[in-house]
Amino acid sequence: MATNQLPVDWDPELQDGPDDQSISSSPGAASPGMDPLGARLNIVEEKELCRWVNAYVPSYPEAQEEERESRFPVNEDFNRKVVLWEGDITALNCTAIVNTTNETLTDRNLISERIFQAAGPDLRAECSNHVKTCRTGEAKMTKGYNLPARYVIHTVGPRYNVKYRTAAESALFNCYRNSLQLARENSLQSIGLCVVNQPKRGYPPDEGAHIALRTVRRFLEKYDSSLETVVFAVTDNDEDIYRRIMPLYFPRTKAEEQAVLDEVPTDVGNEEGEPFIQERQIRIMDKPLGAEDSTEADETFEEGLLGLGGKVGAHGFATMEGDHDKARMQQLQGKNSEEQVLLEQQRRYQRWLKRSKTDDLSDIAALRVLYQSGSDIFGRPVVVIVGRNFPVNVIDLDKALLYFIQVMDPIVSKDYVVVYFHTQSTDDNQPELSFLRSAYNLLDNKYKKNLKAFYIVHPTFWSRIVTWFFTTFTASSIKDKVRSVQSVQELYHTIPPEQLDIPPFVLDHDIQLHGPMSQSTSNPDFSSSEDAGNL
Repeated sequence: MATNQLPVDWDPELQDGPDDQSISSSPGAASPGMDPLGARLNIVEEKELCRWVNAYVPSYPEAQEEERESRFPVNEDFNRKVVLWEGDITALNCTAIVNTTNETLTDRNLISERIFQAAGPDLRAECSNHVKTCRTGEAKMTKGYNLPARYVIHTVGPRYNVKYRTAAESALFNCYRNSLQLARENSLQSIGLCVVNQPKRGYPPDEGAHIALRTVRRFLEKYDSSLETVVFAVTDNDEDIYRRIMPLYFPRTKAEEQAVLDEVPTDVGNEEGEPFIQERQIRIMDKPLGAEDSTEADETFEEGLLGLGGKVGAHGFATMEGDHDKARMQQLQGKNSEEQVLLEQQRRYQRWLKRSKTDDLSDIAALRVLYQSGSDIFGRPVVVIVGRNFPVNVIDLDKALLYFIQVMDPIVSKDYVVVYFHTQSTDDNQPELSFLRSAYNLLDNKYKKNLKAFYIVHPTFWSRIVTWFFTTFTASSIKDKVRSVQSVQELYHTIPPEQLDIPPFVLDHDIQLHGPMSQSTSNPDFSSSEDAGNL
């Protein structure tokens, strides 16, 4: 098990109050999270947080069919232990909090930065001098120092790649499982779990929430008495996701349990919540020697063989049903693997599509980042993307992706083209490549198949580099469909002006660059409109 216990001189019973952790503070100076007199500020007591059992339960329609068995039935004891709380985890006063970091414990994500800042320099010193490294999926514990929490459990989440989805799921499961196990081994009473799967590592938030919640559920089923409280300490971006998924694993009423049954994923892992490959499960049959009871089988060795017809190895228990590792390797290298990846991709996309039809996305629509604008000369719908209207740092990227799916899904079932205005875009308008990769891998294949042209208007040197990198290593299937367009008038070879809704600032910028539009301008990218139509 990838966990570590505290040094022998650590005794949780000897650290009863906040005073024992303020010893490491520099004399005469206030530590982060403390006033000049040494009193802690803005502390949130985990015992005062609203338990899941007392949280608001929506009204559910009465079931119209017979009650079905749930893999996660109502359990009031568990619901009294778990808490969903949106807030700063560094203010949480519980026995331990979890820090999501990298292998060298130096990750500069928002959660980790806050923890190290609030804990003071001693935490970083302990990580550098004693812990040093932590592998993906492992969990290691340090003191909490100036934090309200006594201890910090550090864990390293995986990077997500759809081709290695099972490996990423297993690693994320281990992050949560090993953190909980470490708390159990050291008799810690409460733990604050942050969202381990950070956006910079490309892990889909919904899938990460499923793993976190089901891992905690299975852990409580096995070790109910080991923890008194588990707090899911989430940010405002993750709260809606957890609040929506949490009833699947912690239903509060029988009506809620039955209402969410169809939303529980088909694959919820093994008895501990860990993802597994069915082909690798060991097959053990009852009474493999064919004896009716143990006394008959014990009479003689020869009598035991009679049950096999005198042939050792003839029974199904002793017969190989094929080399499953070899079959799995062939599967991964062949068509079957591609079909499985495609099927899983379609399932994920359908979940997002369902959300796009129910979530309130009016705030994203108001930005006018994405909209449909007429048709080109071949009758294909034209979709416009305005880069400058996309404030990456102040909007919920998941909601932006949901809105993209909401607008695009009815369009991409047939041929279409995209016009992206990069005009006057800055770094504040450019999402990270990890987000673009995740979004691209999520989208249904029809998006890529039916895209006939992707025009980038007013590209910059840097945008050309990013486009080349992305289309070379991630979106190679659309690389030949991407065209850089220097002026708006070049678009008019394939898209009539009256069919193109262009923001005024784009036209003004274009006039500044190229002067007033003339009646005819040669197109450097296309020798004829027919060539453009072949994109």
